[in-house]
Formats: sequence, structure tokens, C-alpha cells
Amino acid sequence: MTEERPGAAEVVDSVLAALADPTRRQLLELLAAQDEATATTLAARLPVSRQAVVKHLAVLDAAGLVSGSRVGREVRYTVRPAALDATARWMASLAADWDRRLAKIKRVAEAAELDARSARPD
Repeated sequence: MTEERPGAAEVVDSVLAALADPTRRQLLELLAAQDEATATTLAARLPVSRQAVVKHLAVLDAAGLVSGSRVGREVRYTVRPAALDATARWMASLAADWDRRLAKIKRVAEAAELDARSARPD
């Protein structure tokens, strides 16, 4: 049986759910700044326990945002940008759709204003 890759919508959903928590966003920022770190190192920089950091890292890992690799007794975590990139592309596409819609509304409103001006007697 082959493992199915999640679709773009599922990736975006899991990334947004993972990033909804401020501690996970902080963890991601710390990892991005350090390239790699252990849960112990990350916990030292946050007001949460190492066990809480491990749980948050598991959520980030499940969302495809980080990955851990065992080096001896430690697990070192690194950022995986692909899921974040996919989410950024989705957000940019959504923003472009809204820009197009708003531009159309502006054109319609300006045309209506121009029609109203030309219909007024001087």
C-alpha cells in the first residue's frame, strides 16, 4: 500500500492549525534563526517545559514544518520550508483574488459615479 501525499488544501490546513499557537510560532522562529536545535535548547529560550516543547514540535512535524533527526541521544530539529512555502503561495493567490475583486468594484463604482455626473443637468 502506498502512502498518499496530502493535497495542497490539507497542507495549508495543517500549517495554519499548527501556526495558530503562539508558542509554536516562536519555536519555528527560533529554529529558523538557529538552523537546528534540540528540544532542551529551545525550552531554555521559552517559558514552557521541555516536555511542552516536544509536544509542540510534534505538531509542527506533523504539519511538515520541522523535522527531527536523531544524533546520539539527542533529536535535532530543523525547519522544513516546503509546507510554509505552499501556504505562502496559497495566501498570495488569495490576496491576488481579492485585489482583482476590489479593482472590479472600484471600476464599477467609478463608472457609476461618471454616469451620475454626466446625467446631472448643469
